[in-house]
Amino acid sequence: MQHVKHRTHCRLCGSASLERVLPIRPSPIGDAFVTAARKSEPQDLYPLDCYLCLDCGHLQNLDVVDPDVLFRDYTYRTSVSLGLVEHFKRYARSVVESLGIPEGSLVVEMGSNDGSLLKAFKSEGMRVRGIDPARNIAASATEDGVPTISDFFTSRLAAMIRAEQGSVAVFCANNVFAHIDDMSDVVDGIRLLLADDGAFVFEVSYIVDMIDNMVFDTIYHEHVSHHALIPLETFLNRHDMTLFHVARTGTKGGSIRAFAQPKSTLKRPRSAELSALIAEEERRGITEPQIYRDWFDAIESRKRKVLNLLDRAIAEGKTVAAYGASTTTTTLLYHFELEKRISFIVDDNPLKQGCFSPGAHIPVLPSSELGAKRPDIVVILAWIYAEPILKRNQAYLETGGQFLVPLPEPQMIDRGGADYL
Repeated sequence: MQHVKHRTHCRLCGSASLERVLPIRPSPIGDAFVTAARKSEPQDLYPLDCYLCLDCGHLQNLDVVDPDVLFRDYTYRTSVSLGLVEHFKRYARSVVESLGIPEGSLVVEMGSNDGSLLKAFKSEGMRVRGIDPARNIAASATEDGVPTISDFFTSRLAAMIRAEQGSVAVFCANNVFAHIDDMSDVVDGIRLLLADDGAFVFEVSYIVDMIDNMVFDTIYHEHVSHHALIPLETFLNRHDMTLFHVARTGTKGGSIRAFAQPKSTLKRPRSAELSALIAEEERRGITEPQIYRDWFDAIESRKRKVLNLLDRAIAEGKTVAAYGASTTTTTLLYHFELEKRISFIVDDNPLKQGCFSPGAHIPVLPSSELGAKRPDIVVILAWIYAEPILKRNQAYLETGGQFLVPLPEPQMIDRGGADYL
């Protein structure tokens, strides 16, 4: 298959002892929505199976799509995600205050996107530098006052930045540390850049929350790793880094903000929160296959409930649409086998409206079309945002429409309330 390579070894510890624990259905690149002019072009499906390393316990996708295909013409912008800009303002203030970062210190972010987080650090008096491979977004961020290098972060790039600008007080990676295939080179680069009292701060979806909240749709081709603290700590220790704190956050259906420092200097003590979470991972067997087998069974149970309801409705002549055109919704659409059951998708992002979904080429329309087209059932693919979506679309409910929320527990919602399937 073009543009994809299959790893045979764990990207954290190098072990070849790997077991497939989540056989997720293949899908096209999640955010590869196309214009009408490209609607006739076929789009490949790429594997999404997840494997567990039986030595270090790291969960990962071994089929790696060429990063140039995924990120060079990226369309996602942080600022369009509900609540993320405010989240980053709180994030920057918290990091500066809790770590005692002096004004004028250098903050570097890998995968800085449109510069939303770095703008928040700039407002806190920091010097900032972004790194992002998406040429269009990097250029736009630079114009907007956040100087951004349009490239992938590597140890070689780290050496250039250090030579030009000195060491870094804070290095950030938000919802991007899961994207990296060559983790060792990247962490070597971060260690090279960090000052002796510097901190590496990163946010990632947390596998414990993914399981507990049924957020399996964050498994997509950009995310080649799904992180737990136990394998991360072992990995960082091999690169002269160590975790010293972790905090739970509510973003992306459940994430962690983890803090690491140079192991050779150990300026900050290990927090009680970090020790408690690692103990909880050990208790639940997060590095063992069984928890993932059980999770997959739970995913399949929900899929069956959703399909049973939709197939009965379609047999009765009812029309089905969907809400949400994003990377996660592509995973859900394909794994739940909805791509042939959906007539159109609505979305609130003007960039997606008028486009067609990856692979299946389902038309994406503005959400105002719910009132005009009056589908009988709308599947909320962007189910994490079900609450604000329902609030914004009360008129559709009041005229007899129904929303199907597929996860974490499938439920049908109409003007009379909600019923679990």
